[in-house]
Amino acid sequence: MRKIITASLVTVLFIFICLTLFFKLFGPIPFFIQNVTTTKESLFTIKGTGEVTVIPDTALISFGISKTSPTVQEAKNQVNEIANKITQDIKNLGVNVKDIKTTNYSINPQYDYRTSQQIVTGYSVDTNIEVKLQPIDKANQAIDAATKDGANQISGAQFTIDDSKEKELIREARKKAIKDAKEKARDLANAAGIRLGRIVDIQEDAQNYPRPYMREFMAADKSTDSAPTELNPGENKISTTVSLSYEIY
Repeated sequence: MRKIITASLVTVLFIFICLTLFFKLFGPIPFFIQNVTTTKESLFTIKGTGEVTVIPDTALISFGISKTSPTVQEAKNQVNEIANKITQDIKNLGVNVKDIKTTNYSINPQYDYRTSQQIVTGYSVDTNIEVKLQPIDKANQAIDAATKDGANQISGAQFTIDDSKEKELIREARKKAIKDAKEKARDLANAAGIRLGRIVDIQEDAQNYPRPYMREFMAADKSTDSAPTELNPGENKISTTVSLSYEIY
């Protein structure tokens, strides 16, 4: 019996020594674990559109003044006098100073090209004043005052909405677009016998935010009694399109 136990111990010791030598020579025995990741590739994507309309509450108008005189100083004096008068009259309408700004001031020589030599015949001075007006009714008064004061160019009237109000309307349009997409998804899924899961992706595909509407004007003829200016801002639309992707079962 003692011999059997001794033989077993020798055998175990031999196996242990063999394994130790094997690990030292060849390293540990590799174990392979298969990692399986499952993803749900069956998706249902639908688009929805949301739209809101708004009447513009802000007008951006640019008044142009151009004068030509034999000397630079004379032309500058004429332009500056008119610009100052327009600025003051617009302030009198209750417009904040920060909403009145000069967007251009240029001086250019005028040449006589009828001879071989370029002869300076005078100088042209041009300036533009951009004004932001709220409410839009003030735009009518501003145009009449500016043209009466001597503005000989009005490049256009742009009708927009206040930035904070625009953000609110964009959020409203998005909510409508999402609601529209969900209703479409529900209807189509019911008709096709598909069971919708959770929403796994949402994208805003297209945006149509209000673009300023521009209208060109000619300066009023100060020699006649012209009718007061009447601007019609019309209506702006804010629309957006979203895509929703659902898991389906």
